[in-house]
Amino acid sequence: MDGMLFVRTMIAFAVVGVAGGAASARTAQVDHPVRFTNVASESGIHFRHENGASPDKYFPEIMGGGAAIFDYDNDGWADLFLVDGGSFVDEGAAARARHRLYRNRGDGTFDDATAGSGVAVSGFGMGACAADFDNDGWTDLYVTAYGANRLYRNTGDGGFRDITEAAGVAAPDWSASCAFGDADNDGYVDLYVTGYVGFDPADNRFCGFGDVRSYCHPNVYESVPDVFFRNNGDGTFTDATREAGVNAAPGNGLGVVFGDYDADGWIDMYVANDAVPNYLFHNTGNGAFEEVAFWAGVAVGITAKPLAGMGTDMGDFNGDGLLDIFVTNLDLETHTLYANVGGGLFDDVTLRSGVAEATLPYVGFGAVFLDYDNDMDLDIAVANGDVDDNAARMSDTKTFEQPNLLLRNDGSGNFTNVGPAAGPGFDDLKPSRALAAGDLDNDGDLDIVVGNLGRTPDLLRNDGGNGANALLVRTEGVRANRGGVGARLSLSVASAVLVREVRAGSSYLAQNDARVHFGLDDAARAERLEIRWPGGGVDVIENIEANQILTVREGEGIVERRPFATD
Repeated sequence: MDGMLFVRTMIAFAVVGVAGGAASARTAQVDHPVRFTNVASESGIHFRHENGASPDKYFPEIMGGGAAIFDYDNDGWADLFLVDGGSFVDEGAAARARHRLYRNRGDGTFDDATAGSGVAVSGFGMGACAADFDNDGWTDLYVTAYGANRLYRNTGDGGFRDITEAAGVAAPDWSASCAFGDADNDGYVDLYVTGYVGFDPADNRFCGFGDVRSYCHPNVYESVPDVFFRNNGDGTFTDATREAGVNAAPGNGLGVVFGDYDADGWIDMYVANDAVPNYLFHNTGNGAFEEVAFWAGVAVGITAKPLAGMGTDMGDFNGDGLLDIFVTNLDLETHTLYANVGGGLFDDVTLRSGVAEATLPYVGFGAVFLDYDNDMDLDIAVANGDVDDNAARMSDTKTFEQPNLLLRNDGSGNFTNVGPAAGPGFDDLKPSRALAAGDLDNDGDLDIVVGNLGRTPDLLRNDGGNGANALLVRTEGVRANRGGVGARLSLSVASAVLVREVRAGSSYLAQNDARVHFGLDDAARAERLEIRWPGGGVDVIENIEANQILTVREGEGIVERRPFATD
């Protein structure tokens, strides 16, 4: 049977319910209506992504649009960085392209702080990730590109300094996503950068039908390798790709996420590859990896064929304490949800969870596990948009602009797209790419940022999510890396244990707010918070009141409390 026909047939007979942990999941007790409103323009986000779209269809034109949420000035309000592209044919457009750094004023608006920031476009920009790589207390920024990647050290005075060459992290090929994580638990975050394909503007191949040109499939070009940079702890990095065991065959890498999927205290990596099998790098200790995706069941889709993996995230959607994996793919493939069943194995629950039916028509890029309605269950937000601006000419059923998805978890691991009922923020049709989540207004619910190809971005303000209670936790390592990246937080509340990890890069070309968000539903307090830091340290905090932002320092416990902001 044809693979896509098989998928459609299986969806028609899909069984409601998700195996592997559903019995331990909790059904939400309170249902709070949530609406998302795009407030980008009124918030002062005046940016239009330049993708250099041209009749010649240069491949990078269709892939960019990154976004990162991080607090670069340490004022307790998450700021926003948007990645610009460029042009291969229009020198003026290429010269005008510039990344944007927006400082959060704390009143629902942002200042354009780009001028004088020291951050500039180099090459054709793709994505970004951010972490305090030198443990000086200021979050640094890495920007990927077709061309030259850049590492910007935060100088602590509102600016950044380009230290790429000195740090040794340029990466020679077309890079897509990036993520930081402490692979060897030495107290310094390492860096993983996905490599896509060996496109060369001088060899811009023709793809399409008749005289209608389209963007090429990635397999038209040679794959290029991902790169793993080991942090030396002195402001420099070493290319440890081969030494660390992550030198698998080049795989058209697009998305990457760090996560300790087997809960052994060593952080692992999952890589979404486009049109070739995905990678799961299991950390065997001290930052050495083995590639186990086929054995674990997360290399391919339900038809046993490689899919067009683009964005990815890890999260415990079914409440069993194990990190599951979500991957976005092309239309007619469905996006994929792998449930972690323990023992290093995963079960493809895409059909049974409702994810297949909700995602079948769409081309997915950015994806995030998030509890947008604070009901204690992780939902999923997805950015969609076709890979060809000629999509409507190629098929009566395709469009370049597509709706983004908000997949609500009903508490038992079954998902339904509630985007159409979630307000005007999910109404617009755009070619979306990056998607990141964070509490931009510090009011206790998660907002969403979407990078749109050649368009203005969306800043989707969450209105109503904080009708239920929540906690926001900022981690500060001492023996561990300063940002606590990779720390595992387990919150005991209302007979449930919610497991989250601190991340610095995931989705597609994106980074979420590094502060860990817990929806608490109607619980007024949490009984216990356990933080397992990279390297093995453990802190336990008990009897925590809801609706506040906590800063927890390794070995000291809570060092700062802030109530959520109110209108």
